[in-house]
Amino acid sequence: MAVALRDIADRARPVALAGERLLPVLRALEELLPDRGLRRGSTIAVGGGPAATSLALALVTGPSAAGSWCAAVGAPTLGLVAAAELGIALERFPLVASPPPAEWPTVVAALLDAFDVVLAWAPPHLRAVAGRRLVARARERGSVLVVCGVRTLEGAVVRFATTNARWEGLGDGHGRLTARQVDVVAVGRAAAGRERRATLWLPGPNSSIECVESGVSRVRITQSAV
Repeated sequence: MAVALRDIADRARPVALAGERLLPVLRALEELLPDRGLRRGSTIAVGGGPAATSLALALVTGPSAAGSWCAAVGAPTLGLVAAAELGIALERFPLVASPPPAEWPTVVAALLDAFDVVLAWAPPHLRAVAGRRLVARARERGSVLVVCGVRTLEGAVVRFATTNARWEGLGDGHGRLTARQVDVVAVGRAAAGRERRATLWLPGPNSSIECVESGVSRVRITQSAV
């Protein structure tokens, strides 16, 4: 596995200049993030609610479409067709499907050395010390770490949760699922510690990701003690 990771790292070539500290995200996600983008060196946690995988992929879509190299680890059933439909460039999106749990932190650390964004599904019972080391590694390397399937992660600048997923397209026992609305909550820490809420098409009828209200961002912000 170490040889394969080195080969992937050799082929990854970050396209953003070192001075560009903010990676773009889709318009519908901008106001859910304190900086309206993914700040290099930061870590984001995405909880395991409904449509959490779609939200995690949506966070990667903006950087990927802009030319960044991104990677995923720990998701053997990840739908690459769905990722491509969202706009992720699969030629710059390698997947390390199922590393052994004991090797997961090492694999993620190696990917953080080479990629702009690393999307990682944490194994059960991830040790807090391992999480802290990866947060520090992302900060040191200037990468963005998105950890999925965890409710809390020490050092994460934003925690996302998804609720109330509602599919459209089914009639009276028949039809085809065409779109899904999801309520998204984002809570930051420290100076970014405000709760932001939005209802998103995740995805919409044309596979795009938009805020439900006319495709325009409608984010409700409240003060949150974090």
